[in-house]
Amino acid sequence: MSRSATRKRIEEKADALFYEAGFEATSFADIAGAVGISRGNFYHHFKSKDDILDAVIDRRLAATQTLLESWETDAAPKDRIRSFIRILITNRTKIMAFGCPVGTLTTELAKLDHIAESRAAEIFGLFRDWLADQFRALGHKDDADALALHVLARSQGIAVMVSALKDEAFLRAEVSALEAWLDRLPVQTSTKD
Repeated sequence: MSRSATRKRIEEKADALFYEAGFEATSFADIAGAVGISRGNFYHHFKSKDDILDAVIDRRLAATQTLLESWETDAAPKDRIRSFIRILITNRTKIMAFGCPVGTLTTELAKLDHIAESRAAEIFGLFRDWLADQFRALGHKDDADALALHVLARSQGIAVMVSALKDEAFLRAEVSALEAWLDRLPVQTSTKD
């Protein structure tokens, strides 16, 4: 395996382990074992666990940006927002088992007072800014940021409760309720001054 392919595989496995077991609980040995390389070979790619964390955050930021760009193909802003809301259904199995990958990482790093906490929160920033853009496209110029945070906060609350309760029916009911709220939200028309 080439050096870049090995590095990419380390990032993939570390990302999965940080999500499933947590950053603090995951060791170099855990990651090296998941990749199938020696710890000595591992250090040729990453010198510290914080270096791996930075690579994982970069990976998640890139994946989030790609996801948001894929949703831009939906014609209407409400359909784009609906795509965000429905990600809870799409990822329900993992969310029930491990929670939201963004929420769990940022929460853990906050508890650790880790220097990378703000970088991990940038993923929420991407979602917030994108959602605000969608609400602006619906004519909600003055309250777009508040509406974006509402959807983001509610989705995080749903993810936390679903992870705690392991209740798919609850998840589906909450997603439906959030979609119904979105459907009731009026499209604002701008007036010329």
